[in-house]
Amino acid sequence: MQRPLRVTFLLPALTEATGPFWRPIKYSLFPPLGLATLAAISRPTIRRRSSTSTSGRCRPTIRRTSPSSRSTSPTPIAPTGSPIATRARGVFVALGGLHVTSLPAEAAPHADAIFLGPGEQTFPQFLTDFRAGRSARVYQSTSGRTLDRVPPIRRDLIARRRYLVPNSIVVTRGCPQHCDFCYKDAFFTGGRTFYTQRVDDALAEIDRLPGRHLYFLDDHLLGDPRFAADLFSGMRGMNRLFQGAATVDSVLRGDLIERAAEAGLRSLFVGFETLTPGNLARSGKRQNLGRDYSAVAARLHSLGIMINGSFVFGMDDDDGDVFRRTVDWAIEQGITTATFHIQTPYPGTGLAARLDAQQRITTRDWDLYDTRHVVYQPARLSPEALKRGYDWAYREFYRWSSIGRAAWAHGSRKHQAKHFFYAAGWKKFERAWNVVIRARQLGLMTPLLEAVLSKVPSWHNAPHDRHQPTTSAVLDPGSRPRAEDRAAPLRAIAGSAARPRDQPHRDPGFGCEAID
Repeated sequence: MQRPLRVTFLLPALTEATGPFWRPIKYSLFPPLGLATLAAISRPTIRRRSSTSTSGRCRPTIRRTSPSSRSTSPTPIAPTGSPIATRARGVFVALGGLHVTSLPAEAAPHADAIFLGPGEQTFPQFLTDFRAGRSARVYQSTSGRTLDRVPPIRRDLIARRRYLVPNSIVVTRGCPQHCDFCYKDAFFTGGRTFYTQRVDDALAEIDRLPGRHLYFLDDHLLGDPRFAADLFSGMRGMNRLFQGAATVDSVLRGDLIERAAEAGLRSLFVGFETLTPGNLARSGKRQNLGRDYSAVAARLHSLGIMINGSFVFGMDDDDGDVFRRTVDWAIEQGITTATFHIQTPYPGTGLAARLDAQQRITTRDWDLYDTRHVVYQPARLSPEALKRGYDWAYREFYRWSSIGRAAWAHGSRKHQAKHFFYAAGWKKFERAWNVVIRARQLGLMTPLLEAVLSKVPSWHNAPHDRHQPTTSAVLDPGSRPRAEDRAAPLRAIAGSAARPRDQPHRDPGFGCEAID
């Protein structure tokens, strides 16, 4: 009989955990699933420990007697992950994740083995090689990517009490789009860039989760229309409430979004990103040119689906009025919550290659690659103006008066109240959230979240429909916006959001706990 291995899985602390931007509630929304998935793939004869640290105050649970360790690092935590690996003397250290895949030469000196790309197929091979004493230095995922026969996530390693929404779930990998600022193409290079679970397996995973509320962490939940339609059909009657992410064109195409709403979709992350066609074309988002943002907002609102809108500042056509135009448009359209980003050239992306060739990248301090700092020279703005505008956009959008104006865009009192309490709860009660988190009582707040997310009648049926977009015109894809167009209430063309992003449902969970 083989002697059991002991594997410690580590998610290092985010750099911002010790900085002024740290928001405990943002990292207490839902647990990360990557390492829990690898723990499930490990054979039953392996003793597993999982340690998640985003507070920056946790010591890794590596001992000299442990024969193997696995750590994963996105770019903003790479400076933290590498020293942890370096300090693990006497331990076989393996590193993987977005940053490692993008810059393997940088990661390799800190580890005995590195993993490039998704690990569902390469990690089992590594374990076999390790037992045989012939582990390789590099494991790269290429052909044969599939989610078939991947075992259920090790949710017993997740401290549910630490999360507002412990039922996070992923049923796809990657995204069918190819945006030049997104990590996806670099991470999935060499093989399929978008694939799904079997519908029956996804439904079985959902059925195993207690409670009502789910959060799909998929990049693009509607990316495979046939899979999504079958998934939503299977979810009907489960009495679930769920949130997810999708692109503008998928919201407008066919009746898939209606099926999602019938299955329980109540909030959607939508990558609006930019209101300027030239930015979209330059970023490789041509599939979304000609789409009407106002129609997206109206359709989602008519189904009772709240919108978390994503917007990127600092693209090459952005000038000094981009911040005001974007915030005004989002408020006018009744966007419930907004996530603003400074364009960030993550290593391995087309954007990074383009800006590097133009000698516009000003720093490779990965601590600053968090979509909050300017790490390149913008085309039409100074770095200082871009940073000031970004900060102003957040302050302006989440003023009490702005929350009230955006809520008033809805056509019924129930929709207005739902919008107001959800947006205010997310941004205006930070101290209260901190108290609840420290008391480890987030579970008491989940029923309140479910109540806010509950379905209300369509605003189309309301006696006084206040949601009247000023215009639904679409800018010509080949043109630059005229000054009078840009000054008007905006409508435009959109696409999927890049990751990693400063969005609540994409970030690792808060806490530090190791569970046998």
